Formats: sequence, C-alpha cells, structure tokens
Amino acid sequence: MSGIPSQKLERLIDRWKTVQTDLAAGAAQEDFVRLSREFAELDPVVSAIRALMEAQAERTDLNEILGDPESDEALKELALSDLEPLQPKITDLEQDIRVLLLPKDTADEKNVILEIRAGTGGDEAALFAGDLFRMYQRYADTKKWKIQVLSESESALGGYKEIITNISGKGVYARLKYESGGHRVQRVPETESGGRIHTSAATVAVLPEAEEVDITIEEKDLRIDVFRASGPGGQSVNTTDSAVRITHLPTNIVVTQQDEKSQHKNKAKAMKVLRARLYEMERSKQAEERAADRRDQIGSGDRSQRVRTYNFPQGRVTDHRINLTLHKLEQILAGDGLDELIDALITEHQANQLAAMDGPAAV
Repeated sequence: MSGIPSQKLERLIDRWKTVQTDLAAGAAQEDFVRLSREFAELDPVVSAIRALMEAQAERTDLNEILGDPESDEALKELALSDLEPLQPKITDLEQDIRVLLLPKDTADEKNVILEIRAGTGGDEAALFAGDLFRMYQRYADTKKWKIQVLSESESALGGYKEIITNISGKGVYARLKYESGGHRVQRVPETESGGRIHTSAATVAVLPEAEEVDITIEEKDLRIDVFRASGPGGQSVNTTDSAVRITHLPTNIVVTQQDEKSQHKNKAKAMKVLRARLYEMERSKQAEERAADRRDQIGSGDRSQRVRTYNFPQGRVTDHRINLTLHKLEQILAGDGLDELIDALITEHQANQLAAMDGPAAV
C-alpha cells in the first residue's frame, strides 16, 4: 500500500499484541510505564491498519463480484455502488497511517517552560506581551493544562517586560512548540491620542521541560549568587537574601529567580528554567547537525523569526510561516481560536515530513 510494505504493518500489529499481553501479565512499575506509553502510540496505528485491511478485503470481494460472469446485473450494480466510495476511503486510511508512522518528536509529551518578553515598542510591547500571556493562559484552560508563573517583571501600565511560566499537562510541547518566535502587533495604543497605528513586538520561547535524566548539570559548572529581592523601582520586598542568580559557566546562561520568599524554592525554580534552556540548546544543536543542508521552517525554534502578526484594526491574525490569515483576532486572543492556527501548522509540518520521505526535499 502506498509505499508502506504490508510486512511492516503486520509487524506493528504483532508488536501491539505483544505489548498488550505484557501489560495484562502485570509488568514491573518501570516496564509498565514504558509499555503503557508504547501501547498508547501503537493503538491508533493498529486501529487504522485494521480499518484499512477491512476496506481492502471488501474491495477485493466487490471486484470478484464484478469480475464473475455468473453474477447477475442487479448484484453487479449494487457492488459497483459500494465500490465507488471505497477507494477514497482506502486512500484516506493509507494517508492516515503514513502520518501516524512519521518520526515522533521525543519531546512532544513534555511539559514546557514558556518565556514571553516584550520587544520593540516600549510600554505597548509590554502590554502586548501581557495579551500573549493571557492568550496562552486561556488556551491552557481549554486543554485542562496547569500553568504556574515562575517569574514576572511587570511594566508600569500593567503589561509584562518578561514573564516565565511552567505549563504542564498532556501533549503540551506537541502543540505549543509552534508558538516560538517573534510575534508582532499592529494597533492604536490606548495612550495614542492621534489614533495612529503602532507596530510593537514580543518574543515567545517554548522550551521542553527537561528532567534530570535528560540533562546533567555539574555543580562545578555553576556560580550561585544570593541577594535581597527587590520590587518595582528598586524597592525592597524582602529582608533576607532569598533571591538567587545561577550562572552556567560553560554556556554563560544566567537565570535569576526572586518570586519566592524561600531561597531554596527560588533555587529550585531557577534550576528548572536553566535545565530547560540547556536541554533546548542541545536539541537545537542536534537538529542543526541532522539538517545542516536543509532547514525546516516550522518548529525550527529560530527566535528571531517573525512568525505571526496580530492586526487589530482589521481583526485578523496572519501566520507568516504558512501564509494563513484568519479574521478571528478576538477568538484567537481568547484562547479558543488558537487551535485552528496550530492545527494548520501541524498539518504543514507533516506534509513537509511526508514530502521528505517520498523524495528529495527541496533545499
């Protein structure tokens, strides 16, 4: 079928049966977790393969009726009417299986560290950063994900110069990874009396949360400074040295955390962010090595890339990576319209992967 050997499909079904048997037999805890994850990945593939096999068997039976000289005309006419919608169904199932068999991003099921920073545009950029944070917050609510603010730096007008959050739940990185990049807003600021449209920007970084097994950090590679936390304008908000600044000496990555009153909690939060940044750096390095001759535009993690524009006067949002414009600005900022953009990005990414599998990819 369409480039996928039948032997491979049969092996997948055999593996699915083996995993199911091992789970039913009562595997040890670590094996149970691994097998459960594998079963969850195989189950939709096997369901699609079985549906395809049933459709192919039905097609064979109908063709036999049509090719049998002893079949009466009424039976042949019925077979022909059943055969007509069957071929598109088989084609669709073959395509579904090819998509399900595409290489998986090992980080897709991870939680994320989401970092939003105001860019060019002063106070208006900070307000836009706040809009983006609330959009992701509402989107997380629709997915029943948990969101925790790790650190924030508010602007004078209520936006954010920077806000870093931890989002946890099922398949968080798989969907949010496409949000990384430069986001641009075009609107009339509330502080603008002349009614002129201003352009401001914010950057979004979506980092898969790394566990200790993913990335090893040596104590000798860290410089940890503690100091007294301060609020807006430099005012003291703490009477003890609870704020923590961690510098990773080999990469010169610096993470500062002062939201908690406990030095221990601040250090734990800072280490979580540091681990995520180092993990993403290593993933990006590996991706560059694997694709030195070809860059996949979607999901490349290029933070300088302008990925999306939010135009308030026209009520539209444009994703520049796939040239998609939706006149649903309010719904997207409310969170419940974001799926349409993300689904389109995933579809485009899968199409690129399929094209790469089917033949030489365009550079």
